Amino acid sequence: MAARKLTVGGCGEDHIVVRYYENMTKFSSLPPSFSLLSAIPKSAAPLRRQVLDELRQSIISGRLNPGDRLLERELIAMMGVSRTVIREALRQLESEGLVAVIPNKGPVVRALTVEEARDLYTIRAVLEGLAARLFVEQASDAQIARLERALQVVEKAYDSGNATKMLETKNSFYQALFEGAKSSTLSSMLGTLHGRIWRWRALGRTHPKRSLERDRESMKNLRAVLKASRARDADLAEKTLREEVSKAAAEMTRLLKDEAAPLPGKGLRAS
Repeated sequence: MAARKLTVGGCGEDHIVVRYYENMTKFSSLPPSFSLLSAIPKSAAPLRRQVLDELRQSIISGRLNPGDRLLERELIAMMGVSRTVIREALRQLESEGLVAVIPNKGPVVRALTVEEARDLYTIRAVLEGLAARLFVEQASDAQIARLERALQVVEKAYDSGNATKMLETKNSFYQALFEGAKSSTLSSMLGTLHGRIWRWRALGRTHPKRSLERDRESMKNLRAVLKASRARDADLAEKTLREEVSKAAAEMTRLLKDEAAPLPGKGLRAS
């Protein structure tokens, strides 16, 4: 088998030489989606953070599907890092609810139950409502202008009907809101929460029975949040965003009322 040595930058236990296997046919148990994982290049960012970010993004984007096994030897070979780095990343993903450790099977990409999704949406409504309140109270005029520009981009994405663009631009709108709220703790909590419910947000956008009225309602609510921000009405901004998340949860529940609807899988576009 052809192999080459790859030196991983860093210090201490991260400064190692690993074997990076170019012929992945050795790993017969490897899911096809694993071919999308990348070797980690040298970067100014800490090695552990790069590995964690790559694995997290592969899960929340659907490149790795619920139930996929995360075998250490395959991850080490593909990503070109040490066993210690992989184990630390998997432990962190387990704490975030994205990975589960199954007895006699090891780490797998965790599936989200309908009941847990409902619970997470309830928490999301509270946290995003708080973010809207803090934004109104803390944001500068320049940050409100940035939120307005972000909303204009969302509107164009919705007009285009491109599901991927809808999600990306909507996330940018939320990012502008969270940054204006000036709470790094709240932003971190919301980032983790959004990662866990990514597939459910995707389902609301791609399900064949989704409601087009829901799109119009969502845009109306985001415009109302912006309007409340301009008026410095924290109560209205919080109430409106809470209602927006609650409506999203209701739509998700409607689509999954029989609890048998398929989960978004590999390659699913989201919004």
